[in-house]
Amino acid sequence: MRKNLFVPGKLEYARGKNRPDVDCILCAIVAESDKVEKLEVYRSELFVVSLNIYPYTPGHMMVFPKRHVKDIRELTDEEITELHIVRKLCLDVLDQIYTPHGYNLGYNMGDAAGASIQHLHLHIVPRYHKETGFIDIIAGAKIIVEDPNVSLAKIRKGFTKMK
Repeated sequence: MRKNLFVPGKLEYARGKNRPDVDCILCAIVAESDKVEKLEVYRSELFVVSLNIYPYTPGHMMVFPKRHVKDIRELTDEEITELHIVRKLCLDVLDQIYTPHGYNLGYNMGDAAGASIQHLHLHIVPRYHKETGFIDIIAGAKIIVEDPNVSLAKIRKGFTKMK
């Protein structure tokens, strides 16, 4: 039996390899560039919501400002207000689609904090009771139970219903 399971591409991605040839991946999403994968599920006046290309759980989203900023303290009052509204909408959509038991919400600012993208983004990770399975324990790996493209279709439909 194998002692480890691998997520192809994640380590190389975290090391800065296997990334699109763009200055900032999130700015490229904002610009709707063909050089990046299309995982956007919602766009407001000041923010974009995209699924994470390497999700921790189905529905793992990232909320980021259209404007390139690295630190949450750089957000304007208008951006802070809209961020709260968009964050709430994301939680409502995820509740409707996945009915999670809780959420992890957070930012990684700076390399030392684990930020692999130098553009501020809020992670919204749906969590479930007893979600750790035997594979997580014996292999130290995480099994994603839903293809991100399936999540993409469900969540885009969810945002459409919430409008």
